[in-house]
Order: sequence, then C-alpha cells, then structure tokens
Amino acid sequence: MMLDARASRNLNAIGLFAICGVLIAAYAMQFTLDELPCPLCLLQRVGLVAVGYGLCLNLVRGPKPHHYGIMLIAAVYGGSVSIRQILLHIVPGTGHYGSPVWGLHYYSWAGICFFLIILGTAFMLLFEGQFSKSPKPAPAKKFGGSRLAIAAFALMVLLAAGNAVSTLIECGPTVCADPPKSYKLIDDVKKAE
Repeated sequence: MMLDARASRNLNAIGLFAICGVLIAAYAMQFTLDELPCPLCLLQRVGLVAVGYGLCLNLVRGPKPHHYGIMLIAAVYGGSVSIRQILLHIVPGTGHYGSPVWGLHYYSWAGICFFLIILGTAFMLLFEGQFSKSPKPAPAKKFGGSRLAIAAFALMVLLAAGNAVSTLIECGPTVCADPPKSYKLIDDVKKAE
C-alpha cells in the first residue's frame, strides 16, 4: 500500500486535531471543573504541544523522517512524565490528582495517548512514498491547499499559545506550586493593588 504526500498530509492533520482534542479536554477540565494542572500535568501538555510541533512541520514543510523523529522524542518524553505520575498515585492510599474521566485520570489518559502517538508515528514511518522528492510548493500552497491542514495548524498554534499563557498565569515567572491552589500571577497582582 502506497501513501503519497497528500494522504500523509491528511493523516497528519487528523493526528493534529486529535492532539488538539486532548489539549482542549485538559483545558475543559481546568476551566469548567476549576482543576488547576499540577506541574507534571503541565509537562505532559508540553509533550503534547511538542508532538503537535512535529505534526505542524509535516503539514508546512512536507513529511520528513526527522519531523516524525521529533514526534517520537516528544511522545517518549510525555509518556515518561505520565508514567512517573501514574507511579506516584498507583499505591493505594496515596490519593490521586484531578477528577477521573471514564474511570481514568488525566495522567493515565495521557500515557495511553503517548503510547498511541508512538505507535501511529512508527506506522507512518513505514510508508516511504510520502518522502518522495517533489517540487517545493508555492508559498500560497504551503499546506498543499488543504483547508483541513490549515485549520489543524491554526488550532494547534492557538492551543500552544494558550498553554503558555495559562501556565504563566498559574505559575508566574517562578516554579509552579505542587499542588497548585490558585493562579499565582492573578494573586500577585491582587496583592500588589
């Protein structure tokens, strides 16, 4: 089975929407349930954004093995952080962090997602047809003219920027509190008034 650059771009865009969906779910829990992400949760979000960066590179520059390599490194990093958090809470009586969704906490879902990212990325690397040399697209066709790819890229950029801003508001310019009790930067501004 051959996978050309167009099919690869569409699969990368769908993958990017999936990453965005996980980040949106994390934001939904943060803002609707008022559950501030712990430092390890924030690091898992960084791993998801880094995977999204690799997918964005595939959409903008075309699929390349080193873009998939970035995704694999980011997924191993994020998976390691999620496994660390799972191990912190696996012992009975140690508690948990956050509300469960379908019986699992965010860090457990993140571990599953990172495993699936590693598996999906390895699968995509099996198809060499997507890496064939083709002429560089014109600037107007940077995304191959795909509205799906443009929408996925734009959503990822917004979520990555939102992640940076919300982390700054939660932690301020210093190390994040563990566990976080409130938005530190907002508290500091209120104290200064």
